[in-house]
Amino acid sequence: MSWPEIMTEVVSAGSAVDIWLRYFPSLLMGVPGANDPVEDAESEIAEWEGDGLTLVTVLDAEYPQRLRGIHEAPPVLFTRGSLIPDDRSVSVVGSRKATDRGLDIADGVARGLVGEGVGVIAGLALGIDTAAHRAALDAGGRTVGVIATGIRKAYPAANRELHEEIAARGLLMSQFWPDAPPQKHTFLMRNATMSGYGLATVVVEAGETSGARAQARMAVGHGRPVVLTNLVVDKNEWAKAMVGRPGVYVASSLKEVLEIVRELLQNDPSRLVKETLSHLVLV
Repeated sequence: MSWPEIMTEVVSAGSAVDIWLRYFPSLLMGVPGANDPVEDAESEIAEWEGDGLTLVTVLDAEYPQRLRGIHEAPPVLFTRGSLIPDDRSVSVVGSRKATDRGLDIADGVARGLVGEGVGVIAGLALGIDTAAHRAALDAGGRTVGVIATGIRKAYPAANRELHEEIAARGLLMSQFWPDAPPQKHTFLMRNATMSGYGLATVVVEAGETSGARAQARMAVGHGRPVVLTNLVVDKNEWAKAMVGRPGVYVASSLKEVLEIVRELLQNDPSRLVKETLSHLVLV
């Protein structure tokens, strides 16, 4: 079963155990030498909790509200840090091999979001992600790291200390088993989760095959606004093709990016927003 199928059935039944028993009915006599799978699960969960990990399922009230509404919503999440069900955050994504200008824009966007009282979501990759996380933390704001490995892994290794700082001051989150290694498909699954978790996605700088491109397309499918900088539009055919689609905005300066985000926040009924932005420095 795919994860969306599992999630759909569990939510419909209201119980993961009921779904398990539907596919694996209880036996009159257990298999000789085999452990009870539910007891094994309980033991594994206790081990995770002992390591300081929090397991949240789609049935829990703590599960992120916006994420619950997308088709790709993961049935379980592993977290370290502060999980806020109605977290008002925006994804800031882009290339690992970012230019200096792209890094400056990511820094400015993240600081501007913090000034607006909004969290910054990124994937803890090198380049744009790292710049966005670092700027949000340095500005005293909240940042959410959504990773494509198990939560016990630090990928890339160069960001191990950043992982720990985000877990201590914001939220580190994974939808994969705690020791799972990075795989090609897990990055795309992570991008879908980032899109579903946030209010919008800002693509700072990206290539034709970037994961940020995939997240922009997913976000449109999720009904989430997408903000493309002129860096992205000028250099990529996929970005040019997105221009003019409902919910897609193009910004040629940091000021425009933040003005678009402010308008989106004002249309978000979950909470009142401030009247003014800070850090409006032109790109």
